[in-house]
Amino acid sequence: MAPVIPETTTPNGGHDEQQPMKMKPVVIYVPPGMIGHLVSTVELGKLFAEHGLRVTIVLGGQADDHEATAAGGGDAADSFLEGATAAHPELSVHRLPQVAPARHVPAHDHVSRIFELARASIPDLRDFLHATSPAALLLDFFCGGAVDVGAELGVPTYFFFTTCVAGLALLLHLPVIQGRTALSIRDLGGGLLHVPGLPPVPADHLAEAVLDRDSRANRHFLALSVQLCRSQGVIVNSFRALEPRAVDAIVAGICTIPERRAPPLHCVGPLVKSEEEVAANRHECLAWLDAQPEASVVFLCFGSMGRFSAEQTRHVARGLEMSGQRFLWVVRRPTGDSDNRGQHHHQQQAGPDDLDALLPEGFVARTKERGLVVQSWAPQREVLAHGAVGGFVTHCGWNSVLEAVAGGVPMLAWPMYAEQRMNKVFLVEEMKLAVAMEGYDKEVVEDVEVAAKVRWLMESDGGAELRKRTREAMRRAKQAMGDGGESKVAVLELARKW
Repeated sequence: MAPVIPETTTPNGGHDEQQPMKMKPVVIYVPPGMIGHLVSTVELGKLFAEHGLRVTIVLGGQADDHEATAAGGGDAADSFLEGATAAHPELSVHRLPQVAPARHVPAHDHVSRIFELARASIPDLRDFLHATSPAALLLDFFCGGAVDVGAELGVPTYFFFTTCVAGLALLLHLPVIQGRTALSIRDLGGGLLHVPGLPPVPADHLAEAVLDRDSRANRHFLALSVQLCRSQGVIVNSFRALEPRAVDAIVAGICTIPERRAPPLHCVGPLVKSEEEVAANRHECLAWLDAQPEASVVFLCFGSMGRFSAEQTRHVARGLEMSGQRFLWVVRRPTGDSDNRGQHHHQQQAGPDDLDALLPEGFVARTKERGLVVQSWAPQREVLAHGAVGGFVTHCGWNSVLEAVAGGVPMLAWPMYAEQRMNKVFLVEEMKLAVAMEGYDKEVVEDVEVAAKVRWLMESDGGAELRKRTREAMRRAKQAMGDGGESKVAVLELARKW
């Protein structure tokens, strides 16, 4: 399809007095309010808008506010979208009508509930697409059921995959893995899975949602593996130079089962949140960082839904104090239980509001010369781009990984939930941009481990080597997004096609 020109022009290039042609929008369908998915979706929309496309982000109809909050959305997602559309008029948001909650899905099965909410909104999505006849439809991976609607209406349909290429390779290979054994993946324990283009992955490091073969969530992901192959292509928030083996394996068609066509791959990353903090609203932690020496601070932050137990929080505090390093630490109220792994992250929050009551006695006073503890939130993108930050202790969420790569900051990997353990394997074994915190898969990561790893990262030759590799990844990321770079070209080709 030729690119849509926003207005009619005369042969000499001047503008005709006729009515401008109505541009067909590109529609991106995402589940209700998932902030982690919305950030990169908005960034992708902005890139397409730069090429003269209008972009409408369609949010599936949530069942109620509780469902939205459970999906990591709610007020945060709403205000983020409000700000994005105000700053970029070519982006718009359309909310589908509220849908009835999936009664047959237990409340604790959040992954299935998100799939089901997206699926329940498909009739409303069909009506919307019918009325707008868009140039293309892009689906978040939770919205795979809508791939048939695109085919039915003759709308070119793609997926937008918000995590890494390696994760996509594993998902495409999931039917092969499960076809080889009658066991659930959970029963394979720490046994290694061999997927083309990836380092060996311990079976128990796959996302909780696919560990039990008869679970509803696993059936959704197996269906998604098929739906991806029925699309016109998969747009991924990564770049080939970061994950060359995984990209090549998908393109060669060796990840999918033999009779299934691999979907065309379009790497458009790294898409990271734009730096939009206005000086007047600058967070206090950035002023504190201004006063620290270059690359001297370890930043600890565990995503919008990562929470530790009170006991684990105290271990981190003692470890940071023992390390003697400068640190900036985002602390959230602890989970109500003692399990820091939180196989699911939507646990009841409990514990004191007061940091002094949560942290070891006198910790804040003793470390105030070299540390800053921030409650609940910090502008992570701006922090990782700050020259004073020399290391990042992360839960390995993909947005966080890309922000660290964009800032050239080496990582200590502390995965907690969802696909983060897989990401840790890819980061440590394949990309070699991180080292793991030992004990992340146990009840507690000990204070001595926190101290040793933080010191290693900031002071050792190994840490310096890691920093060098991350700076190289940063250089390649800039190259990918720059003029003539692989990601920029991929976006341009898609925009032209639409």
